[in-house]
Amino acid sequence: MCSRQEPPSPPPPEPTIAYYDLDELVEGSQSGKRLNIRLVGSHPLWGHYLWNSGICLAKYLEHTPALYLGRTVLELGAGGGLPALVTALRGARKTVVTDYPDRALVENLEVNIEQNVPEMQRGTVAALGYVWGADTAPLLSAIQPSKHFDLVLLSDLVFNHSQHEALIKSCELLTDLHPQSDEPSVLVFYTHHRPHLAEKDLGFFTLAESRGWICEKFFEEKKQAMFQDDPGDVVVRSTVHGWRLRRG
Repeated sequence: MCSRQEPPSPPPPEPTIAYYDLDELVEGSQSGKRLNIRLVGSHPLWGHYLWNSGICLAKYLEHTPALYLGRTVLELGAGGGLPALVTALRGARKTVVTDYPDRALVENLEVNIEQNVPEMQRGTVAALGYVWGADTAPLLSAIQPSKHFDLVLLSDLVFNHSQHEALIKSCELLTDLHPQSDEPSVLVFYTHHRPHLAEKDLGFFTLAESRGWICEKFFEEKKQAMFQDDPGDVVVRSTVHGWRLRRG
């Protein structure tokens, strides 16, 4: 009796490279003003795209270094890690860039650090795996003796409605309960990729306010839609929004 042999599975897609041009030269960087952002070839957690919101957040951070200069920064659900790379290059004391603890995602972040951050600065940035809402000790240990992050970055995460509470819990555990200024502790950039679910996206801020956060929208920019053939109003799908969150 012959057994039927299944054909081999096709190999996973190769990683791709996206480019981001800084407005100013990075001293000591081999790439000068251009960052090479490596993206995993494919991933169920959408880490294989450089999202419009990440680009807008990175550009905003380039021009607001006072938010993180000499301070500690954390990016959650980072994908390629572009916004975190900007803070690492522009003077943050320590930047921790995280994504789901999947080997491909974390190794990809490590590659982007090696390719874009000058060797003399790499001690100021670390890539770690992290599940939202989980134990924060490994993240906080990376910024000792600090006991909290000064700034947390969330880019294109609020579409994941089931994780709103976990995201806010992480922000609460990782930021200062009694900050000394009115500066934001969290920056949230996003696009309504599914316009019919926009209200559910905004539920993130409703939940945050119910837990004592002060939420302020301050940014809006229209870009080209990520996916031209998706359903829903193309203007809604093309618009990036930015919010500041601080403790009440």
